[in-house]
Amino acid sequence: MTKKWTITETDLNDDSKKEAIDAQLEEIKIAFTYGEIIGIPTETVYGLAADARNSEAIHKVFNAKGRPGDNPLIIHIHSIKQLENFTAPLDERVTKLMEAFWPGPISFILPLTGDYLSSNAVAELDSVAVRMPSHPVGRKILEYTDIPLAAPSANISGKPSPTNAQHVIDDLEGKLYGVVDSESAIYGIESTVLDCTQFPYRIARPGAVTREELEEVLESEIDTVKDESEKPISPGMKYKHYAPSQPLIVIEGGINNNTKLPVDRHQKVGIIAPESAREFISEDIHFIGLCRDRDSYREAARNLYSALRIMDTSDVDIIFIHGFDKVPESEGLMNRIYKATGNEVIRSE
Repeated sequence: MTKKWTITETDLNDDSKKEAIDAQLEEIKIAFTYGEIIGIPTETVYGLAADARNSEAIHKVFNAKGRPGDNPLIIHIHSIKQLENFTAPLDERVTKLMEAFWPGPISFILPLTGDYLSSNAVAELDSVAVRMPSHPVGRKILEYTDIPLAAPSANISGKPSPTNAQHVIDDLEGKLYGVVDSESAIYGIESTVLDCTQFPYRIARPGAVTREELEEVLESEIDTVKDESEKPISPGMKYKHYAPSQPLIVIEGGINNNTKLPVDRHQKVGIIAPESAREFISEDIHFIGLCRDRDSYREAARNLYSALRIMDTSDVDIIFIHGFDKVPESEGLMNRIYKATGNEVIRSE
């Protein structure tokens, strides 16, 4: 049975619980030291964490997830000083971005040096993606253990990512040592990944930190990694991700009175859309409200994976999902939606 530790932000601020919390943190540290893998909270999604220096532990992560071996892992740290162990000296432009956005939902791909990290964790690349989470409990675990943790999303590879501890258990019961039950992820989609190994810097995966925010701090244009056929330099690039077991189709332009769904009368249909679209959806359709309105992008991102998981366990035969307007704030959200659908699209009239 999966071991569970319960640690919340409130617990961390309660002096009367310090001894009990420290005892749990020590158990977690010992487990990592012995090569175990543990589900931990971050502000983006729950991560399946392992000591990034331990090749056997990294092998457990790939096996538990069923993850392709050429898909690199993001290394989670609590201090920029830790980078001295495995990256080249930081360019001042990278430092400027780290000061602006760390701790937070962004990962930086940096030149890798030495053999401090397991080569399996970085998929034999000469670069490494690194992140400093802002989730208070995730950060406390990183600080207490002082271990660089490789932590991809704690789910079966390709399926919707987990945003709470129960999602982790649902997917990986019996495949991991334990999980830390804490506050749910507040962003709900994985971090922005910025490739800083060449200039102009390139977005390898969009997320909560937008291109415009990065360009404002950097005072320079940001490019995009365009070729996904090459060996991926970041998670979320090459493979279909985030998908339920049923066919999933995005409705570009959103749902209205004239939307025609390509289904036959025997199919049970599910729709994921803003609550404002409910008036256009018949009662025989399984509807999940993703957010309040069409422009509630942050709320939609936070609820996306939970909605996909609910649909995945329902009896619907096919799922349609609202396509949001293509604006900077929705780029990460729509990236995950298109990945989940495998770019299966219909246009609303």
